[in-house]
Amino acid sequence: MSRLLLVDDEPNVVAALQRVMRRRLAGAVQVEAFDNPLTALARIQSVPFDVVLSDFRMPQMDGFTFLKLVKAKWPHCVRMVLSASTEVEALMKAVNDVEVFRYLSKPWQEDELISQIQLALAHSAASREERALADDRRAQIGEMSPQARELKRLEEMEPGITQVNWGPNGEILMPPLDP
Repeated sequence: MSRLLLVDDEPNVVAALQRVMRRRLAGAVQVEAFDNPLTALARIQSVPFDVVLSDFRMPQMDGFTFLKLVKAKWPHCVRMVLSASTEVEALMKAVNDVEVFRYLSKPWQEDELISQIQLALAHSAASREERALADDRRAQIGEMSPQARELKRLEEMEPGITQVNWGPNGEILMPPLDP
């Protein structure tokens, strides 16, 4: 199942986006939403998302900075901007530097919003398939061992799953539990 992250500093906008996604994409996409980009950043540290839709103007952190950090952690994640901002230079910088897939304006048209989200999800799936085929080919020609290919696949599905923290006596140290 694909994963979608929604980030907007206005709780009413977040709630409206969630309603639209629940109504139009139910069962097809797992949606998580945050009204604080810092909280969203904490979430992306441990969970990969296929698509991230972020507001551009937020008081805690602007959307450009947020999406830049998302790109650093998950370079294959499809990044989108939803904003009422008309600052063309700032938006062009986001599109060019952070490789924003789409810019959507507020207020949005529901059909257009869903259509663009579906395009982003399809783009993400196609990109994932291309990477898998490239890894298959590298394994076939000996540039990548089957073990390395499997480790890469597992790490993409569950970040950190292939990393083990060893204690001083050879024991496996468990990560701290989330509160």
